[in-house]
Amino acid sequence: MRLLIVEDEKRLALSLAKGLTAEGFAVDVVHDGLDGLHRASEGSYDLVILDIMLPGMNGYRVCATLRAAGHDVPILMLTAKDGEYDEAEGLDTGADDYLTKPFSYVVLVARVKALLRRRGPAGASPVHVVGDLKLDTAARRVFVRDNEVTLTAKEFSVLEQLVVRAGEVVSKGDILDHVWDFAYEGDPNIVEVYVSTLRRKLGAGLIKTVRGAGYRLEAR
Repeated sequence: MRLLIVEDEKRLALSLAKGLTAEGFAVDVVHDGLDGLHRASEGSYDLVILDIMLPGMNGYRVCATLRAAGHDVPILMLTAKDGEYDEAEGLDTGADDYLTKPFSYVVLVARVKALLRRRGPAGASPVHVVGDLKLDTAARRVFVRDNEVTLTAKEFSVLEQLVVRAGEVVSKGDILDHVWDFAYEGDPNIVEVYVSTLRRKLGAGLIKTVRGAGYRLEAR
């Protein structure tokens, strides 16, 4: 899952990004409302964490503009304000949830995960089964023939991109966009390294290379 944090308190933004990255998310950070609006409009994000008091354009206007343009990405609003009016205004502009500073990081992560679950199709299960492979996106656990396989956060995220599109060709670029943040300037062949590790841990026949196109996960 790819998240966007729009927060002008740089220490807070970077702290949240570090923690959420450790949870297995790909996280982008901007510190200005106009930058946030542009990034949210152009990027394929699964959720936006949006501060209200921002330079350039406040969070209320960013949220309202996104909704007016038809973007339905879940938005979790953050604010240093407190009071029913502020919460109501945030929700009226189209935000999905609201968190008042100071907040518990554990609570923020729980809210993020709840919004992501809510966005899925009604009744959708967090457990994906492809042949001998079972992946639980909620518990972040992987099993092969009922034997649990331990993966790092990045390994799990790469596998998740392949599992949710099982049978389809997933390009290296798609994986980079959803697992690494937009500031990543390293070797794009890092995807090949992770796919190689997944093959070693899960079995060589599960992930097929489609030359010139990407990778396809197939049931065994």
